[in-house]
Amino acid sequence: MMKGLKIKILTQRRLFLLMISGFLVWAACEEADPHQAKRNGAQVLNAPPYDRLTDSIRSFPNDASLYFQRAALLSQNNLHEIASADYKRSWELSGDEGIALEYASNLILSGNIREAIDLLEKGVKKFPDNAEFSRRLGEAYLHIGAPEKALEQYNSLIAHDSLNFEAWFDKGSLLARLKDTARAIEALERSFAILPINYSGLALANLYAARKDARTLEVCDILLSKDSSDTQTEPLYLKGMYYAENNQPDKAVELFDQCIQRDWKMTDAYIEKGIIFFEKKKFDEALKTFTLAATVSNTDPDAYFWIGRCYESINDAEKAAVNYERAYALDRSFTEARDALKRINR
Repeated sequence: MMKGLKIKILTQRRLFLLMISGFLVWAACEEADPHQAKRNGAQVLNAPPYDRLTDSIRSFPNDASLYFQRAALLSQNNLHEIASADYKRSWELSGDEGIALEYASNLILSGNIREAIDLLEKGVKKFPDNAEFSRRLGEAYLHIGAPEKALEQYNSLIAHDSLNFEAWFDKGSLLARLKDTARAIEALERSFAILPINYSGLALANLYAARKDARTLEVCDILLSKDSSDTQTEPLYLKGMYYAENNQPDKAVELFDQCIQRDWKMTDAYIEKGIIFFEKKKFDEALKTFTLAATVSNTDPDAYFWIGRCYESINDAEKAAVNYERAYALDRSFTEARDALKRINR
């Protein structure tokens, strides 16, 4: 939990990967009592806003588009388990590859990963020219803890099209998770060279920064040059981290200040700036900075931990203990805060 360089492979584009935390009520109902779930599902489909589509489906039971419209509406309202039947029927009636992909996404969102894998594997064979099936299949394999199978899919995509920047990005992201940093950097470099866009550049810059590699600055500057609105903070933050890790604290502070100017709620920038002051034994400045971080986000355990470190350093054990307690209360896995509290209370 102590602050240091964070390796984050950014995948915000992957709406496909977003999973609903916990099981949906409908999924739980089905597991506990399938007949009750079926009755509840029927009630939903015969009530607004689905009832009109349900009536149309009764009149035109072989119209794939009606099932798809109702499935999409159900999905928008997080009723993924009920939507699956409509996606399935629409897919059976149409054989449309786009519907198959939506159906697979819905299966994952409803927790039916194995069914999604089966559908995607069939899609890879039926639509060999549609790379999206292989890409999503790779992601589905990751959900079941089969990274080697996922890697096979990404390699297959690259073999078919060496300029597939998404496949290179996915491969690099996976290799980074597997802690194969050298190969991850290779793959991300290829992705960024083919199409230098934000998410692949940030992923690559993260890995460079972890190695204290000066190419961090080069990639971040490319990203910043494309930011005509001057709103991006991540490239500035990574540049700051690079300078902090390479013993250039003044440059780092300058960049963290720029981050804060662009986004005053960016807690990480306050904390990294505060750490620099702390390491210089400028405890008053550090305390002010960490206090600002806690003000910006009163649920960030790191801010309270570092406030505690400051008070401990100026021999105010009582205030140090209070802040270590806050940090540990906010994050029970924060072992450094727990250990610091024990140390203070000896």
